[in-house]
Amino acid sequence: MSVRNTVIIFLLVIRFQGAQAQGALDSLFILPDTVTTFSIENLYASMLEYHPIVKQTRLLGEMAQQEVRLARGAFDPKLESRLNLKEFDNTVYYNKWITSFTIPIWFPIDPKIGIERNTGTFLDSESALPGADNNRQLFTGISLPLGRGLFTDDRRAALQQAKLFVELNDAEQIRLINKILLEAAKEYWQWYYAYYNYRLLNKNTGIAQEIFRRVKLNASFGEASVIDTVQAKITLQQRLVEQQEAFLDFTNSGIKISNYLWDAEGKPLQLSNSVAPVLVQADGDLLSAATLEELIYLARQNHPELIKLEVKRDQLEVDRKLATEYLKPRLDLNYNFLNQPLGPGGDFQSFTFLNDYKFGLDFAMPILIRKERAKLAQTKIKIRGIGYERTQAEREIINELNMVYNQLINTNGILQQQNDVALNYNLLLGAELINLENGESDLFKINVQQEKLIQSQTKLLKLKADYEKLKAMMYWAAGV
Repeated sequence: MSVRNTVIIFLLVIRFQGAQAQGALDSLFILPDTVTTFSIENLYASMLEYHPIVKQTRLLGEMAQQEVRLARGAFDPKLESRLNLKEFDNTVYYNKWITSFTIPIWFPIDPKIGIERNTGTFLDSESALPGADNNRQLFTGISLPLGRGLFTDDRRAALQQAKLFVELNDAEQIRLINKILLEAAKEYWQWYYAYYNYRLLNKNTGIAQEIFRRVKLNASFGEASVIDTVQAKITLQQRLVEQQEAFLDFTNSGIKISNYLWDAEGKPLQLSNSVAPVLVQADGDLLSAATLEELIYLARQNHPELIKLEVKRDQLEVDRKLATEYLKPRLDLNYNFLNQPLGPGGDFQSFTFLNDYKFGLDFAMPILIRKERAKLAQTKIKIRGIGYERTQAEREIINELNMVYNQLINTNGILQQQNDVALNYNLLLGAELINLENGESDLFKINVQQEKLIQSQTKLLKLKADYEKLKAMMYWAAGV
């Protein structure tokens, strides 16, 4: 190869490599003004605002609130009215009308007020009311369970379960959002690798094209051999194939990222090739042991899977209390004042507990209470089972967090080593170019060294993407 050809190749390659000498890939991340950057924070913000799956998870919360509303329906005030009338052969046998208003409250007293009016020729004597009050009678009273149902009952248990269902759905919502954010993060960093790998190979393709053009030109003047031209062409063809494969990877990874992008109107968005991912390096103390301990603490306190198990245990505890309540006998007391302290005409008067009242007492008690005892025993077994499940789940979560942390530490170390490897390959290429200038090398050796440099840079890019994926997995494993 002629001196002229050697100098041309030397100047071309060293100009490219020298631009990267300050860092293994520094110049690769300097983007032109025509490129719009899109960070992973932008992706997260867009997803949390517009992604259909995220919107769907919010429906869980709305559904849970309706469960609470449904349970509160057992405490709605109730207005009741009943009319029984019989007329035969122009005779009114009876005309019974009763209206009442009940206000259920948390403590099972259930105040009730109502008015009753009974008339008729064949009215039962117990249903007859004073004619002085126009056959009307006002009653006010309460019902009180002294045995089963005093401390809890089905309606109160249902409301407690509904409130716990809200917490359960909140944890499930966080779990689903964390899952889709992790999936998006993995796709984002794959896109990041594909984009900058394409830029890297695109630059090397440009160099190969220029070298081939100049070697071919030199060969036409008799200053380069035919075999040099063939060697340069093979290198160019190899770079073109690699460039084409990298472009396909970049294009498809951009399409995958578009799966997570929607606008405010719910229409899908498509990333153009002029949009590029960026890496904002802000690890801080992520790799420190103190950070790991903090994440482990947060996982124990806030991990959605553990919260779900705790809520399920609380739900079973509500069932246990209700099952315990059913071991008691049913002893219900009903007491109503009649025409006191308010008369049918609306006038207030003094009242006494031992005059003008209705009193009722209901008692029931299964002899063996096998059904109730079995229900309580089943609930206790389920509570123990949830305890075991939570213990195992916590252990698996902490171990997974530790494993991801170890991977992160290891990948960080490999990343530093690979950065040095790429820099050293760059130095070897420079040394080979000096040998070429001194007549001690050739184009083949230059291509070999450049190929190794490209491979080391590509691997470095891959490690950077893997490192960022592990960071996302680290926070996902902690449930935050």
